Amino acid sequence: MILQPSIPCKRRPARQHGAAVIEFALILALLISLLAGIFEFGRAFWYYDALTKATRDGARAMSVSATADIASVGVGLAKKEVADAVTAAGVPDFTEGNVAVTCLNDAFDDAACTDGATPGGVRVQIVGYTMSIGQFIPFLIGASSSYSATLSPHTTMRYMLPVL
Repeated sequence: MILQPSIPCKRRPARQHGAAVIEFALILALLISLLAGIFEFGRAFWYYDALTKATRDGARAMSVSATADIASVGVGLAKKEVADAVTAAGVPDFTEGNVAVTCLNDAFDDAACTDGATPGGVRVQIVGYTMSIGQFIPFLIGASSSYSATLSPHTTMRYMLPVL
C-alpha cells in the first residue's frame, strides 16, 4: 500500500469572510463617482461646443448681411440662426434672448448696428445661459441640490461686403 502525503488545506479565519465584498463596495462607490464626474464634464463640454458653433453660424450670417437692413433684419436673423442651431444640438432652455449681436467699428470696438452703415466687424455672444451640473447624479450630491455654470462663448468676424 502506497501512502500519499496529505496536503493541508488552508482555511481562512472566520473574520475574513466578508472583506472582499466590503472592499468591492468601497471601490464601486469611488468608480461611480468618477464616472458621474466624467459624464457631467462631457455634457458641459458638449453644450459649450454647441453654443460656440452656433455663435459662429450667427456671426457668419451677420458678416454677409446687406448693409441696407443690417440692424432691422440682419440682427434678428442672426439671433434666430443661433437659437435654431442650439436647439438642433439638443441644448435645453435656450432662447433668442440668450444671444447678443453687436456691430463693431473698423478698430473692432463696439458700435451700434445701424441700417445703411457698414460695420468693420460683428460679434455674436451667448449671454445669461446657465446650465445645471449634477442634475443627473442626485445620488452623489443630493436630490435637491445641483451646481450651475454660466457658459458664454462668442465669435467675432470681420464684416464682408456682400456681392450683389
